[in-house]
Amino acid sequence: MRSDDVPPSAGARTFAWTGALLFVFSLGYFLFTYAVTFGETGATPAHRDSPIGGGWAAPLTIDLALFTTFALHHSVFARERIRGWVAALVPPRLERATYVWIASLLFIAVCAWWQPLPGAAWRLDDGWRWLGYSVQAAGAWLTVRSAAVIDAFDLAGVRQLQPAASEDPAHLREIEFKTTGPYGWVRHPIYSGWFLVVFAAPTMTMTRLAFAVISGVYLLAAIPFEERSLRRSAGAAYERYLRDVRWRLIPRVY
Repeated sequence: MRSDDVPPSAGARTFAWTGALLFVFSLGYFLFTYAVTFGETGATPAHRDSPIGGGWAAPLTIDLALFTTFALHHSVFARERIRGWVAALVPPRLERATYVWIASLLFIAVCAWWQPLPGAAWRLDDGWRWLGYSVQAAGAWLTVRSAAVIDAFDLAGVRQLQPAASEDPAHLREIEFKTTGPYGWVRHPIYSGWFLVVFAAPTMTMTRLAFAVISGVYLLAAIPFEERSLRRSAGAAYERYLRDVRWRLIPRVY
């Protein structure tokens, strides 16, 4: 009997499910931070009294370093050599859960330590304000709907606890490359939803704008590398998906 066919231990289940809960908490913490903390338009007393002062260069440098650390984790863990190294340290069925643990903790740290910037880029009033909220809600829906298509439990590292014999690889490939729903509109609908959420804020404080721009630039830079990796791992299946779904983020635009 293969080790993957043995039911997971209580410790493995606890590790994976706790990581999934941490993943959900990190997303909720981001939404709270973006809506409340990042929504402050003036420098806080702690910011004014901090060693970095109230200038822009130092806070932006720290913010860039924070998100770069988070982004590098995503890039490094996507490499086959690193994944093989992690798989040698933890059971294969906990590889995704380990990734989720680290990514969630890093994302919480990014949100908690993000440095504020004074002022606002724009403020929408009256009906325009509600339009901004509506666009953000649409972005949140698009993100959740897209995650459901690719299996939220797989994304959170829980699905891998199932015995390997119970999984159908052909079925998993079909889910990954569906051309219905959001994945029939664009190839990266979760990223599209992210852009709607972070850029449609009715009050775009400079703190929010820095977060939106830095995270957006990372996603735009990461997409070609992600697609190159999928080409290598999925081969002809992903090439067919590229032909069926031409657009990356915005239908008929990009």
